[in-house]
Amino acid sequence: MNHTFSTLKRLCAYLFQQRARLIAVIALTIAAAGLTLAGPYLLGVALDDYIIAERYDGLLPICLLMLSVYGAGSLVSWLQAFFLADVSQRTVWRLRKDLFVHFQKLPIPFFSGKSHGELMSRTTNDIDNVTNTLNQSLIQIISSVIMLIGSFTMMLILNVWLTLIALVVIPLIVYVSKRIAKITQRQFKGQQQELGSLNGFIEETVSGQKVALLFHQEERMAGQFGEANARLKKVGIKAQIYSGSMGPFMNMFSHISYLIIAGAGGWLAVRDLATVGVIISFLGYSRQFSGPLNEVANQFNLIQSGVAGAERVFEMMDIPSEYEDNEGGKQALSITGKVEFRQVQFEYAEGTAALRNISFTAMPGETIALVGPTGAGKTTIINLIGRFYDITGGQILIDDEDIRGLDKNSLRRQLGIVLQDAHLFSGTIRENIRYGKLDATDAEVEQAAVQANAHGFIVKLENGYETLLSAEGGNVSHGQRQLITIARAILSDPALLILDEATSSVDTLTELQIQEAMKRLLQGRTSFVIAHRLSTIRHADTILFIKDGEIAERGSHEELMARRGLYERLHGSQLVREA
Repeated sequence: MNHTFSTLKRLCAYLFQQRARLIAVIALTIAAAGLTLAGPYLLGVALDDYIIAERYDGLLPICLLMLSVYGAGSLVSWLQAFFLADVSQRTVWRLRKDLFVHFQKLPIPFFSGKSHGELMSRTTNDIDNVTNTLNQSLIQIISSVIMLIGSFTMMLILNVWLTLIALVVIPLIVYVSKRIAKITQRQFKGQQQELGSLNGFIEETVSGQKVALLFHQEERMAGQFGEANARLKKVGIKAQIYSGSMGPFMNMFSHISYLIIAGAGGWLAVRDLATVGVIISFLGYSRQFSGPLNEVANQFNLIQSGVAGAERVFEMMDIPSEYEDNEGGKQALSITGKVEFRQVQFEYAEGTAALRNISFTAMPGETIALVGPTGAGKTTIINLIGRFYDITGGQILIDDEDIRGLDKNSLRRQLGIVLQDAHLFSGTIRENIRYGKLDATDAEVEQAAVQANAHGFIVKLENGYETLLSAEGGNVSHGQRQLITIARAILSDPALLILDEATSSVDTLTELQIQEAMKRLLQGRTSFVIAHRLSTIRHADTILFIKDGEIAERGSHEELMARRGLYERLHGSQLVREA
């Protein structure tokens, strides 16, 4: 319950950012509540002063007054809903924006341990639950509080003894609602977790649909989906049953309270201790007193779902940003390109070394090639250069500065990375190339494409540089996607360049085009190249053979071939396969 209160407190902090509009909503709610509270009072006056007293000449004016009160109440309620929609949408807009911005600052290890569908669920389903709660329940909560206070005040004014009788069932209501709330909150959080898992499974299945079809896994995938869907159904039913029980309980207590008050009021009226009009008005206010409790109870499942959604959103926002330990870091505005590893150690998991005693120096403009078996630690080394992970021992220096003292953003602006999996965004080819330098002119974009050997195929497309790419560039070939990413790297003009299997999985002609583009890209830059095809790194200044997280061999191509060790055997095996 304390955790729920903390979540509500943080959600209210977002609401209060719309302070002026929220005050308008509250003012309108007070006005609507005042008009609603006036209704039973006027009804009592009409009974005592005009109908029972048989003064019918004044009955029409008071009836018209009651009609005006109820009409004004309806108008104020409409204005209230209008302003509330504005407040809730602005609040959720800010919450969604802050969550997405925080996503951009989370460290790479966080994303490697989460499915995309689960993360998407946080920004869509969970936020939607918060939106629905604010739209439908916020005004009800504000109105209920005001109506409770107003009704209780009017009840005290009309008859103190009847008011005390009406309060008899309150302790029971509080006890039952707390018990149900505790169980329901747990069930709704479980429902959101299962929904996130299901979204993750769907996202994974859709992106791997070709593989599933190729290996005839449709039935197995459908079975796994059915299991996940069944788990969601099971926890969803529990959540709805527990939350749905709140309304009937509140109605039962309301009816019990109404019967007790009616009986006590009748007894008072018979003994002339209260007028019929007062009793009728009091019964109206007792309904208005219990009504807000019933309304909140009827929306209890929506409120709990919204709180569970907000809790999961705030859980994500509480994950430390990778920049929190980087404040005050030195700006890496100009890098000559000297990179030095000194006895570098790294562990992904405590006690399991991924790299051990890695030491080498890359002078400005040199090319360092990393080769070795899969899982040896090659990609880990280049990830450490960009501080996507931080070392657990030793030092990495750029221009003789420990990179742990450099600002991460400014360091990464000096890096150009071309990965094996060329990632493109939905948008035009021009926009994807310009991603490397957002203020680049069209001429600069096209010049980068020329240098990357991408211009030729781009201009042959129907819309040229304005061709819209589908998700991850699915409407161009893998080699063409790679050339676009190389153009992007050329445009960014990095001081340090990282090429991770940039020529893998392409045909021979495209590989030659990529190699030619890479030669232009490598000129004058310190470069780190990971390659399984050794023909692409023959001219590297230094080749490091990585095995089991250590440098097993180092030297130029000629030196390593003469040594007749691991590199020479790998080179020979590739010649045999290619033959």
